[in-house]
Amino acid sequence: MKKSTITSKGQTTVPVTIRRKLGLVPGDVLHWELVDRTIRVVPGERRFLRLRGVVRVGEGSAVEDVRRARAQRGTGAR
Repeated sequence: MKKSTITSKGQTTVPVTIRRKLGLVPGDVLHWELVDRTIRVVPGERRFLRLRGVVRVGEGSAVEDVRRARAQRGTGAR
């Protein structure tokens, strides 16, 4: 079992092995839940997942779009 210490400001560090296994990075959110006398800490939704649905994709082929963009690169065409 991994452990960490609570500072005088109430802060603690998530052990590096836990951060790596969960893929936690600075800015990620942790949710804390108290169940009887047990603390449960769960990672929040990944930041990039919150953007789900923001970018609209129309009809067509992403591969063809990339090919077209590469062909236009450097030609001044837009």
